[in-house]
Amino acid sequence: MNTPTGNSLSAAELTCGMILCLARQIPQAAASMKEGKWDRKKYMGMELNGKTLAVLGLGRIGREVATRMQAFGMKTIGYDPIITPDVSATFGVEQLPLEQIWPRCDFITVHTPLLPSTTGLLNDSTFAKCRRGVQVVNCARGGIVDEGALLRALQSGQCGGAALDVFTQEPPKDRDLVNHPNVISCPHLGASTREAQSRCGKEIAMQIVDMATGKGLTGVVNGQALSKAFSPQTKPWIALARALGTVLCTVGKQMQGSMQVCTLGTPLKEAGSYLTPAVAAGMLAGGTQKEVTLVNATLLAQEAGLKVTATHSDVAPEPDSSTGLVQVSLQGTPHQVTGTGQGSTPVLRQINGAAFKLPAPLSGPLLIYRAKASDTSALATLTGLLSKAGAQLLSYHSSSTVAGEQWSIVGLSAPLPSLGELKPRVTEIFQLHLP
Repeated sequence: MNTPTGNSLSAAELTCGMILCLARQIPQAAASMKEGKWDRKKYMGMELNGKTLAVLGLGRIGREVATRMQAFGMKTIGYDPIITPDVSATFGVEQLPLEQIWPRCDFITVHTPLLPSTTGLLNDSTFAKCRRGVQVVNCARGGIVDEGALLRALQSGQCGGAALDVFTQEPPKDRDLVNHPNVISCPHLGASTREAQSRCGKEIAMQIVDMATGKGLTGVVNGQALSKAFSPQTKPWIALARALGTVLCTVGKQMQGSMQVCTLGTPLKEAGSYLTPAVAAGMLAGGTQKEVTLVNATLLAQEAGLKVTATHSDVAPEPDSSTGLVQVSLQGTPHQVTGTGQGSTPVLRQINGAAFKLPAPLSGPLLIYRAKASDTSALATLTGLLSKAGAQLLSYHSSSTVAGEQWSIVGLSAPLPSLGELKPRVTEIFQLHLP
């Protein structure tokens, strides 16, 4: 999450201060005084009254800058592809096409996000269309103003001065702009006020409380994953997806290759976007030093060599057509698990082609093993081990027979300390602990 409104006023006020400093060369004059000089004639400035300010980006910060600089008698024009001219007119900004803005403005300030469409918005071409001596302010994002083009415009006099709070590289290693006598620079101070930090702290605390209590989500980054994670309707499905990922990783004994998540049934038509990272999170559980979340799970899976894809089919087999199924496969292997939800409990319907007539709950300590269908000695041995360990068998589910073998899923009250006595009686065995 972020707090998009917390520092708007602080950033706007810094921008206004930068405009004033450019107009009157206040930082340069102050530095000169500290050197013991008295250069009254050197620092001839200009009045802002009657000058034209171009505001590129008319969101929260842009409009605050515009209204404040209007108090100095500046004419404010601007551009924003989202804000309509009727709306910008309500706060005194005349919207114009960019091609009409360049030759009309005395000052330009940018307040856009850094996007492909805004990178290098001010460049050699646009500087050439501006009035000679135009003043430029960037307190938004480094890269909106092409730094190389800005330096060339300063050196030629096409740009009369620049005030920069942000840089493409921070801190900037290339000091040519910072050291230019007509450049005022700050170390990214836009949000650095006590008031802004206090507002941001309060806002993020309130946003987290609202998120955790289900009241809503504000300022969400990676909103799809987060909003679904805290939705009562989708929580059980996310728990199922995590559990299936963990089971598949355990049974498949690998975390590399291609994993496919297939959602089945109309209720899960749009679910792939948040169930896919949930499956990846389950796959990675316990296998990485990093904390795995729905936001970073897909990226961490890719870093681990696991490619994750998602598909959907509106057709789900009975009796789950009205609720939906999630199927996860490791491509190129026989490993596949299918599950659904029963209330708030995730349950397993199928593992590697073997179906469970009664779905097996996927929660708590579990023992999963494959053995010959005709051999019941594994269950008898397990009962003895549980008695020795002081644990209880909470549930037992067996699958259909495939190639003479069955899968069994056993719910335990506590994990078993050792599986040594069981291993000779089964083809393979796994122990895991699910939330």
